[in-house]
Amino acid sequence: MIIEFDKIEEKANEKFNGGEGYFNARIFNDGVNKILMGRLEKNNSIGLHTHTGTSEIIYVISGRGIMTTDGKEEVLTAGMVTYCEMGHNHTFKNVDDEDLRFFAVVPNHNV
Repeated sequence: MIIEFDKIEEKANEKFNGGEGYFNARIFNDGVNKILMGRLEKNNSIGLHTHTGTSEIIYVISGRGIMTTDGKEEVLTAGMVTYCEMGHNHTFKNVDDEDLRFFAVVPNHNV
């Protein structure tokens, strides 16, 4: 299966999970897994959330962000990958002037 993100409408999710500003995303969801292209503008963030029944893999395409996982902050830049295991929590914030663009996969482990 090929997923063409350019053909999926980008949706702006305001204060996503209690974050700041907007989390913009093109999301493919087959009812089990989510695969997405995400974008955070300067100073925007995805709020703290716990992966209950899911995990998340994020690959940074461009920009620079701070990922806080279980209270530990790490700077992520283009080419880096982060993994949030099921049962753990994280938040993601753009700390650069340019958009933070990333690819993410959220598999559902309760299927």
